Amino acid sequence: MPSPYEWAAELKDDKYLFSFSECLSWLNVSGKYRFGQTFAIYPEDQRLIYKLVVYAIGDEMVCRKFGIQLNKGILLSGPVGCGKTTMMMLINSFFPPLKKFQMKSARELSFEFEKQGYELIGRYGNPNIYATIGKYKNGIYCFDDLGVEQSQKFYGNECNVMTEILLSRYDLFTRKRILTHATTNLSASELESMYGNRVRSRMRELFNLFAFDSNSKDKRK
Repeated sequence: MPSPYEWAAELKDDKYLFSFSECLSWLNVSGKYRFGQTFAIYPEDQRLIYKLVVYAIGDEMVCRKFGIQLNKGILLSGPVGCGKTTMMMLINSFFPPLKKFQMKSARELSFEFEKQGYELIGRYGNPNIYATIGKYKNGIYCFDDLGVEQSQKFYGNECNVMTEILLSRYDLFTRKRILTHATTNLSASELESMYGNRVRSRMRELFNLFAFDSNSKDKRK
């Protein structure tokens, strides 16, 4: 599928002009192409999708109305099976090339730590050191399913991998304004319980909160 980036929006007189209905149509077609014919855009999700699209294309005026800050990343939350991962993968196509991100499972990272150790935290927490890693070289990642991972050990030393990566990403953000995105099933209080108040405080600076409705249906059924 061709990317919608080139036609999604046109900046004219400091305003972005784009057809949200065309964006929804592209998302529907692309979703079916990538994830199967059961994929569908649900009416109750369209307000959230609209906010994600205007963030991706960088529509500052509309983002301001929603309280969205373009200098922060996305934290997309919602119940299990509501479509967080799928939506982030699709919305990535609306970003300009220099702002596209790589998806990385938090669970996979915790398992990789067992083999690679603390080098892994540097690789994802401060990716500028590892310029050859991944498809995009901008250092932007989306950590998928934040909170499902478990603490792992490396040579007997226990480590909550995502805690360390998020702290490193915060330092990267404050120094170089490199964005971080994430998806999670957890509430704010659950995230704080898992990662601690220190990380939760930094997450407020790192992320805009985008959320599916708490009653959103499980689309895997």
